[in-house]
Amino acid sequence: MLDRALRRERPGPYQVQAAIAACHATAPDAAATDWAEIAVLYGKLARLMPSPVVELNRAVAVAMAQGPERGLAVVAALDATGELAGYHLLPATRADLLRRLGRFDEAADAYRAALDLTRTTPERSYLARRLAAVEAGLRT
Repeated sequence: MLDRALRRERPGPYQVQAAIAACHATAPDAAATDWAEIAVLYGKLARLMPSPVVELNRAVAVAMAQGPERGLAVVAALDATGELAGYHLLPATRADLLRRLGRFDEAADAYRAALDLTRTTPERSYLARRLAAVEAGLRT
């Protein structure tokens, strides 16, 4: 059904979301995922249904497809708008991309910011583990 809807060349937001999900579902693992296609699809979704959360998801896909520095640029632009102020996944995303670049001191600061905004126990535990890992990286 998705292929048929996309062939009409006028996909709406639900078809684009389904295409993103299909990219994830058909890949055997994260390494084999077509991140470039997902980034393009998030760009289309952002045009159809502008949302700062969609843009944050696009930042992750861009980072996976083109490298963490490119994803950080998208995160920085999004952060500058202030639309996701107080949303823990913005600093959490920044932290992960900084960690991947080996910028552990900056990553630690971003993980702390995400922890300050996070209320659920599982997310707090995950972010605390990541923070401990980058802090250990600072000492080595």
